[in-house]
Amino acid sequence: QVQLVESGGGLVQAGGSLRLSCSASGRTFRSYGMGWFRQPPGKEREFVAAISWSGDNTRYADSVKGRFTISRDNAKNTVYLQMNSLEPEDTAVYYCAGTRGSSRYTTPPQYDYWGQGTQVTVSS
Repeated sequence: QVQLVESGGGLVQAGGSLRLSCSASGRTFRSYGMGWFRQPPGKEREFVAAISWSGDNTRYADSVKGRFTISRDNAKNTVYLQMNSLEPEDTAVYYCAGTRGSSRYTTPPQYDYWGQGTQVTVSS
């Protein structure tokens, strides 16, 4: 069982940066692929980025490629999402998720554990 807690959200102006953190409990964290998803107001939850258990493999949604970076520190049981050049369209609740399957997964049903979410608001 893995419990996930996100932090680092907030209000930022367009062009700014934020770093989200996801702290995980449980000794098995390092065996899970991890992902970030987001849910904009009135829309469905969508894939943002994923990282393999080792950190060697990452995957990004086209909309964030070149602006967002996912990373993890297994010694700290933490996964990060560095978000640069933020745009108003990035406004959403951001969720951390863990999967016992592949880090190539990009849909919510493929993830087994979820955090409670953290709000990111980008003003124009």
